[in-house]
Amino acid sequence: MDRVHIIDFPIVHEPRGNLSFIESERHIPFSIQRVYYLYDVPGGATRGGHAHRTIQQVIIALSGSFDVVLDDGKEKRKVSLNRSYHGLFLPNMIWRELENFSSGAVCMVLASEYYNEAEYVRDYEEFKLLTRA
Repeated sequence: MDRVHIIDFPIVHEPRGNLSFIESERHIPFSIQRVYYLYDVPGGATRGGHAHRTIQQVIIALSGSFDVVLDDGKEKRKVSLNRSYHGLFLPNMIWRELENFSSGAVCMVLASEYYNEAEYVRDYEEFKLLTRA
């Protein structure tokens, strides 16, 4: 769990509004191969519920807030995201669940690899076995 951490993105302050930016392999430790986002998540819904075998990700609350429940097979931790200039870095083999989405929340995810279903570990018992190996 010590590899999970918050990344602070640059902020350019202006009277007309702030601007933040993210540069691949500069602000995050990988080349961005995929970007996706979650929005219009119904109240009480949970997203995620999986781990990735090799993919690294950065999760950002672009708008609103939500919680990320993390599990590395030994320890569990909850991180609340509510700032668009903070990203939560997740290395591979971290089980994650996203919950408690505020109204209007937008969650953006930057991923180190293209989508590949075989990359996902969707069964928690399998995840626990893999983390013990």
